Amino acid sequence: MAAFWLGRGDGAGQVAEGVRRLRARILFDHGRRPDFRTALGEFEDDQELDFGAWHFVARDGDGEALGYVRLCVPEVGEQFQTRAFLGAERYAALLREHGLDAADTYEHSRLVVEHRARKLGLGIHLNAAAIGAARHLGARAMVGTSGTADGQDVFHARFGFRPVDGTRRYAEQYTEDVVVMMYRAAERAGEHAALVEELERAFPGMVTSAGEAAASVRPAPRKAAGRPEGDARWRAELFDAARDEDARAVKELRGSGQVREELDTLGAQLEELVTCREPSLRGSRDGIERAVTEQLAGRPVEEYGTWAWYPWSGRLVHLLPREEFRLVRTDRNRGRIERPQQRDLLERRVGIIGLSVGSSAALTFAMEGIAGAYKLADFDELSVSNLNRLRAGVHHLGLNKCVIAARQMAEIDPWLDIEIYTEGLTDEVIREFFTGGHGPIDLLVEECDTPRIKMVARQWARELRIPVVMDANDRGLLDVERFDLEPERPLLHGLLGDATADELADPGPQELIEIILAMVGRSSISAEMAAAIPRIGTTLSSWPQLASGVALGGALTADAARRILLGLPRPSGRYYTDLDLLTSAERNVLT
Repeated sequence: MAAFWLGRGDGAGQVAEGVRRLRARILFDHGRRPDFRTALGEFEDDQELDFGAWHFVARDGDGEALGYVRLCVPEVGEQFQTRAFLGAERYAALLREHGLDAADTYEHSRLVVEHRARKLGLGIHLNAAAIGAARHLGARAMVGTSGTADGQDVFHARFGFRPVDGTRRYAEQYTEDVVVMMYRAAERAGEHAALVEELERAFPGMVTSAGEAAASVRPAPRKAAGRPEGDARWRAELFDAARDEDARAVKELRGSGQVREELDTLGAQLEELVTCREPSLRGSRDGIERAVTEQLAGRPVEEYGTWAWYPWSGRLVHLLPREEFRLVRTDRNRGRIERPQQRDLLERRVGIIGLSVGSSAALTFAMEGIAGAYKLADFDELSVSNLNRLRAGVHHLGLNKCVIAARQMAEIDPWLDIEIYTEGLTDEVIREFFTGGHGPIDLLVEECDTPRIKMVARQWARELRIPVVMDANDRGLLDVERFDLEPERPLLHGLLGDATADELADPGPQELIEIILAMVGRSSISAEMAAAIPRIGTTLSSWPQLASGVALGGALTADAARRILLGLPRPSGRYYTDLDLLTSAERNVLT
């Protein structure tokens, strides 16, 4: 952990910029607090308080900043957030009520910790460092504003901070209630008093220069173990062939050596476009050429459409413009999904949790044109044993499953709006997954392995009236819960009784088997699955799954989702497409 003082000398602006970007990125919290991101997508938290304050930054072994807290001194007391929150008169009265003077009151603010470091005790150490430093510097008291939605006020209370009566109110910027809290330095720092006292003594040794600090707040790029830097990209870069600026960018890209393969079949795509619009042109070479000429309207072919650049594969592909591309790509859906329905589906956003079985759903949805936007959540990386059922290759090993699916979907339609959650559906991101980010989801496909997340996801879906579909990957079991039509419906059809999500947390191996059997129906599983279950953990490493079953699950969930999103009948319930039964000898129609 490093501590530094930021004045207004040379280089202070650069350091402040790094500090602010770090704070804003964490405070933004994947869209939970949108005010910390500008319309241009930049993270912003500009505060004059940064100059004339102590800043504490904690980093990991690679030098990446994981957490931060600020300690403001009395000299900038007129700018304290607490004073602005209460108003000058109310703040002055508060100090008088507690027998304090502005000259020995410090402010603690902007405690932020990356999600992945929150369970490591980093926030505790940062908080203790700021309190210890204030005591070392002679503070009689510390004030600060604290959020309440995630229990931050309770967290501060563990250090001896106490809420000030009558100060709690909603703060728009933080999208939650905020309360003023106060700590008296003469008192022990609550349950963390020993740590605070240790860091009070250590404070002088933490201090570094502002120059060194510039590096400490610069976020280091994250690398997935065993994979090259930048390998987690999943979005295609799109260039309008008619724009001079984009044409220059494509030319520079070609000259950069990054393009390993260039595909330009735009002429054939244009022919497909005109014959999709006028099928009667098929068989008439002259008619097709005439229609293509009219479509180009005097523009050269090389200046028509879009260039899609896929950085992970090095492919540069020339495509029709978005609407024309989608019209051709889904043309053969017509007769089953008509064009008005296709447009309706492309306005929808689907969430998918669990990208093993869920990867088949994601790709089937993308191919069929079910939704134009997606949110994918899975913390897991591809391993060799996944290759028996996931559409992936050995070059994907070690890559997050969300990234793999998102890339494959972008290679089907580069205009899809895809957001990924590579830490899975954690408590920290679940709100954003359902309601934030680029927009709320309209339907959930739930394919995760964790009972607690299954229940938490359904609790959110029921509260928000979002339908849920699930494939159980045994006997072709399709599960549908129409919370959009039945907001009082029991979760998982009531198969787990009154069990809550917290009661399902961290089950042991045998308990996990019992929970899953209750979810899928002990008496309904296949004979093969029934025989396999007792062997799991002894002669079998995990639940048996086949690519054919996963592919079937993608088809079943896609069919159900399409019907639900288009307002067609698909009631809640459980439905079996058991191939053993449906293709048994007695069902042979040839006699």
